Amino acid sequence: MGWIFASLMLVMLLAALDQTIVGTALPTIVGELHGLEHMSWTITAYTLALTIAMPVYGKLGDLVGRKNLFLLAIALFILGSALCGFAQGMVEFVLFRGLQGLGGAGLMIMSQTIIADVVPAKDRAKFMAPMGAVFGVSSVAGPLIGGWLTDSVDWRWVFWINLPLGVAALAVSALTIHLPKRKNTARIDYAGMVVLALALTGVVLVASWGGTEHEWGSPVIVGLAAASAVLAVAFVLIERRASEPVLPMRLFRNRTFVVTTLLGLVVGAGMMGALAYLPTYLQMAYGVDATESGLLLLPMVMTLLVTSIGSGAVVTRTGRYKALPVVGTLVAALGMFLMSTLTLATPLWLLCVHVAVLGAGLGLFMQIIVLAVQNAVHPREIGTATSSNNLFRELGVTVGVAVLGTVFTGRLTERLGALLPGGAVAGGHGTSSLTPEVVRSLPADVADGVVNAYADSLTPIFLWLVPMFLVGTVIALFLPEVPLASTTAVGEGEAEVLGEHAAAAATAPAPAPTGQVPAQAGAPGTGTAPGTGTATGTAPEPRA
Repeated sequence: MGWIFASLMLVMLLAALDQTIVGTALPTIVGELHGLEHMSWTITAYTLALTIAMPVYGKLGDLVGRKNLFLLAIALFILGSALCGFAQGMVEFVLFRGLQGLGGAGLMIMSQTIIADVVPAKDRAKFMAPMGAVFGVSSVAGPLIGGWLTDSVDWRWVFWINLPLGVAALAVSALTIHLPKRKNTARIDYAGMVVLALALTGVVLVASWGGTEHEWGSPVIVGLAAASAVLAVAFVLIERRASEPVLPMRLFRNRTFVVTTLLGLVVGAGMMGALAYLPTYLQMAYGVDATESGLLLLPMVMTLLVTSIGSGAVVTRTGRYKALPVVGTLVAALGMFLMSTLTLATPLWLLCVHVAVLGAGLGLFMQIIVLAVQNAVHPREIGTATSSNNLFRELGVTVGVAVLGTVFTGRLTERLGALLPGGAVAGGHGTSSLTPEVVRSLPADVADGVVNAYADSLTPIFLWLVPMFLVGTVIALFLPEVPLASTTAVGEGEAEVLGEHAAAAATAPAPAPTGQVPAQAGAPGTGTAPGTGTATGTAPEPRA
């Protein structure tokens, strides 16, 4: 089990890092490949491919098994990484980033669902909590590693560093992971996958282009938003008729799924919306370089790791998890409030304390909500539920970064426009040329004004995020406390998925384990079985 867990942690870290590691290398990449006009697509291509592929991996894993899909995802990620490093032009670089994203989606989803196949829910928390901490680690380590490789080696190694690690993970996974084979006789929901991909493309492009490439009220953004809404309605209609839908509508009758999905969406938007701009603030306000700004966020990583591992141990020992998201969101809200009090006079040690509080709150629950989802759905839908939960969290991250980025840029442009009149920030895009190096070369009074503009533009945003985390607290209060299963999701041997029979089984009431009251037939939307608190709608199999 140790080797399996190590390989799963490694590939999840690789996938998560590639969402953040490229940012600090981008100026060098676009300069060398002569593609400034395509700069935004280097991030969008990866995010878009990742978002589209997540639900596909989840559903296919439930239908045909996970090991081969996992190995395919690792291979795609390795290939995409190698090609990105060899790219000679911006267009091909963007295409290769998309290929990387297709592999990265499989690494994230398969890592979380393979654990569910081999570890019972009551013991799974101590494995999944460190895996959840990977997302927090990557948000800090990505820019740090990317900046160091770009400055000290070559930007191409930002991608080539994945090759030896990916090959090692591929070999270990192929040799050590043994999962039951699944024979699929169901009709795959190709129509649902295509329509969902188109709808998600529209949402991601609106979030990525709105306020940057195009004005929020421009025909392009409005048209994309309208098309996404129409496609979303069409997707729901398709899923209601499909025998094996890629995103079953019955999941939305499962209270645990709904609560954890909303929680992931809200917290994902708040967390990444804040962390995306904190390194820039550190470089501007304190005059540190890119590497040092990453190091200053290490206290957040450490507390996130400690509380993640601690929360997993608590759930394993007690079997209870509901209190963790409630407490965690409150602590994260406190951390965000403390960050809103930052001023240019705040000492660095105190700033590190503030971000450490935020990390402690996030670590308490980020992966616990995935465990809750997996425990509350039918074992044949663990992959589908996990990927759907991750999908909405990814959408929250994308939208949160885009919206808060627009607010931050607007406030900053306004202040710099007043400070540096006469076209210094002409067109509203000149702020991108004010790098920390450029600011330090300005006259002292002008440099102080620029730094103050950055501080005044960013710190109020932290305060606005406090209510978002408090909304997460309210949402967490509605999370059911479903008893954790003591068996794995699937047993050894061959599991067969029988199309409509599998779908019917997923909504049928499960036979009650000893000492529990069976769920009442005909009441899939009630949220709990009488006397047990066990989520229905996607009824769990009998638990040992």
